[in-house]
Amino acid sequence: MIKIDANLLKKMSDKARLAKRKRTHLTFHKTDDDTLQRMLNAMQPETYLQPHKHEDPDKREVFICLTGKMLVVEFDHNGEIADYMILDAESKDYAAEIAPRVYHTVICLEPNSIAYELKDGPYNPIDDKNFASWTPKEGEAGCEEYNQKILNELNIQIS
Repeated sequence: MIKIDANLLKKMSDKARLAKRKRTHLTFHKTDDDTLQRMLNAMQPETYLQPHKHEDPDKREVFICLTGKMLVVEFDHNGEIADYMILDAESKDYAAEIAPRVYHTVICLEPNSIAYELKDGPYNPIDDKNFASWTPKEGEAGCEEYNQKILNELNIQIS
């Protein structure tokens, strides 16, 4: 049995707070070949996830908010916001599922936010993500500004 409890979530939040990327994950699937990839993603507001899509091979991705608050954004192929949802367990807006071939990102809105993520497998780092060319790459200049641009456009504040 895999147990997800308050103690585990606190340890993950602490680890994310200290991480250079301001996020960490814990996988539950046994191998990268598993047809259902399952993991916890702990993040802090300073993290940046470059918008991407899962295409060729096509994969669905589900984010379920366990703690905190996070913004899930879908984009069209030109980088315009197509849809979004704020995941927040307290307000009972729990989850969002992203279809294959849809550009998306997650922006952490509250410290110590954790999502349970499910994605079709298998996982191959070579073709898992197709990153959006209209966004900065992780670690490049402009990542924080890009997230802020999205937040401004949607009139959303980080807690």
